Amino acid sequence: MSALITLQQAGLAYEGHQVLHDIDVAITAGERVALIGPNGCGKSSLLRLIHGLVSPCVGRRWADPEARQAMLFQRPHMLNTNTLWHIALGPWLAGRSWEESRHLALLALRRVGLEGVARQSARTLSGGQQQRVALAQVWALQPRVLLLDEPTSSLDPRAKQDIEHLLHQWVEGAGAPALVFASHNLGQVKRLATRVIYLESGRIGADLPVRDFFDGPLEQTHPAAHAFVRGETT
Repeated sequence: MSALITLQQAGLAYEGHQVLHDIDVAITAGERVALIGPNGCGKSSLLRLIHGLVSPCVGRRWADPEARQAMLFQRPHMLNTNTLWHIALGPWLAGRSWEESRHLALLALRRVGLEGVARQSARTLSGGQQQRVALAQVWALQPRVLLLDEPTSSLDPRAKQDIEHLLHQWVEGAGAPALVFASHNLGQVKRLATRVIYLESGRIGADLPVRDFFDGPLEQTHPAAHAFVRGETT
């Protein structure tokens, strides 16, 4: 299967300091890739590089021009407008008519179970509701690649469960988008991912199917990743 996004020997630097080194990653349709590793290992930077928000300082990034992408940040920004308009702005700015954009926004709100807040200011919603609205916002863009940066880190257990359930519904089955997400929650990684990329000091230390990562001989094959899973590094 051809890749939607490819990084080849890619590096990333901020203000002269290189934060990612020799990254080789290919994202294909339908897979669910979790990025894990200690604090400061480069997870968020790699998400931004995959998405194209930043450009590699060395190496190459290639993306299928037909592969629409959308990214959900850890703490989504809510505009000072009603929730329906907040969601509809995305597809409208992407070139759809306002009528079609409002229709997509209504469908998205229905999908996340928030039809009742369509006329409510997005900024007055609870944290869990705002995260669901942000998910609706990216769903309305109908991406082929969905990128999430710690999508449930600031939510209570019930809200985390709700978001995971919505993601499961979205990313499973024929025609589902590829999912790339950064997470510190290893339980969430086991539930959502089909593939795990372990990062340490800006380098890929392991890139394995989720079963091989958690159930394989990780201690022998990738000792640094094994230490992280055991909680020996944070």
